[in-house]
Amino acid sequence: MIDIKSKQETRKFKNPDYYNTSETYYLLPFKFKSLNNFVDIITNDIGDFVLVPKNFISELVTKRFQKNSNIDLYYNLISNFIISETPVPELLEVLVARYRTKKSFLDHFTALHIFVISLRCEHTCHYCQVSRVVQDKKRYDMSFYHIDEGIKLMMQSPNPNLTMEFQGGEALLAFDKIVYAVEKAKIEADKKSKNISFVICTNLALINDDILAFVKEHNILISTSLDGPEILHNKNRKRPGNNSYELTINGIDKCRKILGNDKVSALMTTSNLSLQYPKEIVDEYVNLGFSNIFLRPISPYGFAKYNPNKNHYFIEEFLAFYKEGLLHILEYNKKGIFIAEDYASILLKKIFTPFPVGYVDLQSPSGILNSVIVFNYDGKVYASDEARMIAESKDFMFQLGELGKDNYEDIFYGSKALEISESWCNEGLAGCSDCAFQPYCGADPILNYATQGDLYGFRPTSIFCKKNMEIIRFIFELIATDKENEIIFKSWITGFQS
Repeated sequence: MIDIKSKQETRKFKNPDYYNTSETYYLLPFKFKSLNNFVDIITNDIGDFVLVPKNFISELVTKRFQKNSNIDLYYNLISNFIISETPVPELLEVLVARYRTKKSFLDHFTALHIFVISLRCEHTCHYCQVSRVVQDKKRYDMSFYHIDEGIKLMMQSPNPNLTMEFQGGEALLAFDKIVYAVEKAKIEADKKSKNISFVICTNLALINDDILAFVKEHNILISTSLDGPEILHNKNRKRPGNNSYELTINGIDKCRKILGNDKVSALMTTSNLSLQYPKEIVDEYVNLGFSNIFLRPISPYGFAKYNPNKNHYFIEEFLAFYKEGLLHILEYNKKGIFIAEDYASILLKKIFTPFPVGYVDLQSPSGILNSVIVFNYDGKVYASDEARMIAESKDFMFQLGELGKDNYEDIFYGSKALEISESWCNEGLAGCSDCAFQPYCGADPILNYATQGDLYGFRPTSIFCKKNMEIIRFIFELIATDKENEIIFKSWITGFQS
């Protein structure tokens, strides 16, 4: 029989003297996690980290660790604010400043304003997250009235640097609306002394010289989709003529010649079929001269989840795909060919620098509303692009208002925004607050809702948690096992390869 009383007593805190066996250092707040059978990681709230041998943390906490036993490790722990030689660290103000810098993306509020300029599209990609409509249905284009109202709201953002992104459907099917929106937005930005940049998301099937002349004149960035080699791209991204790949490659080439290589980027989406070809997908990007690739899973939103044979796979399958792809990218770098993986690069910026990231999914508080807002083609306003995708399935949980009907305060500070904000800080979520990887991760109440039915979520079964925890762990393991990996990773966030 178990002695319940005895078992309970062992769970009590030890006497203070137990933790004061040495006066050589003081413990600062930290978290820890096992990376593998040989290495553990210690992190603090600003993302400083120290990799330590297995079982060292017990020695550290009980203060059996002696400075002279490993002086390099001792000062590594000091410089990364894991321990201090004084009760209050002498460089506490430095720690405060770095934490403030990490959260500085909150200083100016929403920057990215997405205008879904048309729902029309001539592609029928099976993983598309929104319901596509055929080209001749003009009523699925954003009206000039809603464009005007969206620009009015955008100009009310306190952020001095704005981005106006045009999405679809296929945005170029409503190019006349893009021309109007860009010209109107630039006029209003000048009045408000705002800096504004523009992005067009397009499959490039409709790109032509006239469009590119306008794009070049207004310094617009082009973002397109490239899923990999021709056979894979055409199977994922179907269109009449089965020539999506050919049009995309020709479009990329034309954009580069007229706009410059740095003005066109590409994104891939990992379908069920893609899982078999991580190396081939990376090879395609390298062969086309791209210096980066984003190994991106299918998002479980809207209509993308209604084709399980082509779109469903377990997160463990994606992680195997991601790891093989990442290792292949590292091999390219070791051969002197620079190419970075975008998701890892975002995480590495959080790991190695004190600066914030603009990627919505890895922000805490979450980037929804704080960094991004979406104006749909019909004037409805959503908390993020993913929120808009959920609405296409007739679930309007994240609709914040409507252009022309609701004012700025109602949309950004109304009851719906407050409801979302209750679950968007990973510092206060069970399962996140005590996680060693919390400083590098984010919070995603919209994904929680889409996959688990509520905004708060449940970390043990969360695909967001499983994906990020394993990718972060794998990155640290690569750093711990090969110094060259760390050098390459740092080159991804500096843009300089030594």
